[in-house]
Amino acid sequence: MSMYRIVNPATGELVEEFPTATDDQIVDAQQRNHQAFAEWAARSVTERAGVLTAVADAYAERADELAEIINLEMGKAVPEAKGEIKLSEMIYRYFADHAETFLEDEPLRGTEGEDKAWIRRKPVGSILGIMPWNFPYYQVARFAAPNLALGNTILLKHAPQDPKSAAVMEEIFHAAGVPVDAYINIYATNEQVSDVILPSPLNQGVSVTGSERAGSAVAQAAGKNLKKVVLELGGSDPYILLDTEDVKKTAKVFFRSRMGNVGQACNSPKRMIVMDDVYDDFAAELTDLVKAATPSDPTAEGAALSPLSSIEARDRFLDQVDAVAADGAKVLAGGQRYDSASAHVQPVVFEGVEPGKRGYHEELFGPAFMLFRASSEDEAIKIANDTPFGLGSAVFSSDIERAERVGSQIEAGMVFLNAPESSREFLPFGGVKRSGVGRELGPLAMDEFVNKQMVFKKG
Repeated sequence: MSMYRIVNPATGELVEEFPTATDDQIVDAQQRNHQAFAEWAARSVTERAGVLTAVADAYAERADELAEIINLEMGKAVPEAKGEIKLSEMIYRYFADHAETFLEDEPLRGTEGEDKAWIRRKPVGSILGIMPWNFPYYQVARFAAPNLALGNTILLKHAPQDPKSAAVMEEIFHAAGVPVDAYINIYATNEQVSDVILPSPLNQGVSVTGSERAGSAVAQAAGKNLKKVVLELGGSDPYILLDTEDVKKTAKVFFRSRMGNVGQACNSPKRMIVMDDVYDDFAAELTDLVKAATPSDPTAEGAALSPLSSIEARDRFLDQVDAVAADGAKVLAGGQRYDSASAHVQPVVFEGVEPGKRGYHEELFGPAFMLFRASSEDEAIKIANDTPFGLGSAVFSSDIERAERVGSQIEAGMVFLNAPESSREFLPFGGVKRSGVGRELGPLAMDEFVNKQMVFKKG
């Protein structure tokens, strides 16, 4: 049985299998990808940008088809799938529109007289991308768009449950004008990554989006072979509610943000820290929203509660929920198992998750809400920072200066003020601590897999 296969999470039905690559096929793909680098890098930035524009156009034209694929692969509700495709389209257009500016030579200060010095940004070669299942198109877009704009070539290893979307993306890139060997989709195993690809001198770096465990394993193999890495890993993002003039409205904002992709997002608000004077009202409103969430057909418009990505993901999440409850946390709503062959799960609201207990320092990858009561700003900040992760965060207050003051003290790569976390093509995405290293999206994305070559000219 191949590890690359589609199992419909709404039914548990095996739909299709794809052959896993042999070692010889991986070696051949890597050699071809390396050989294609010279030709792709030699193209003008304008020409490469035009190709990315054609990719964006294809996403717009094929949105319905692309949405159906990931709905089948990982259960994403069709409306959310179309939103992901639109965001991916915007990412390709952003790097197409700005690549030339991002790659302009950067003058260096400090030279004297007629001497001149500058930084020239040049591509480095074949880059491996290891992508996750939760956002099949978006994750690839934020890796592929800046690297193709730079002139790098790409080997793409997608998640085993996303083989069809991986193949369709390869088709789109080639049809848009990326040379066949400059972007190659590979159905590789983890062992082939560590034992075949990364040790090869043909590989110039690896970008991983996934779990902390996966990132650590790849980073270890990359470090052994002196390869550059970008790691976008897990998160346990805090949302701090300092005050609000409308508790009901704010509870809906928090609820919708956490329920995006059924909670399967690294930058989802997994810890909600609420000031004491609004805590009880907020908890009551949030609990009512969770109780009203019921399973729905993910193919339907307006689907309220889609399944998780797989039966395995369902079981892992429910095991975590049971462990958190057994370790003393109070369940305010949900937490029960559905008697179903599908990957649907019931959302759950916890309070009283204490330091040292299950759930406090781990990421619950599904629709779980953890509430924390804070009596002061200092306590809220302490709770927010008491985590091994440091991806994103958000602070809400009717006093924007108060929100900024608190937000400036949060140890995270991203801080949103009076807005739920979101991903935009121009906003750099990445974290600190065990959430990873490096940045994607925005202008910083093109400063990762690049040779920042210093040029000095004597006057």
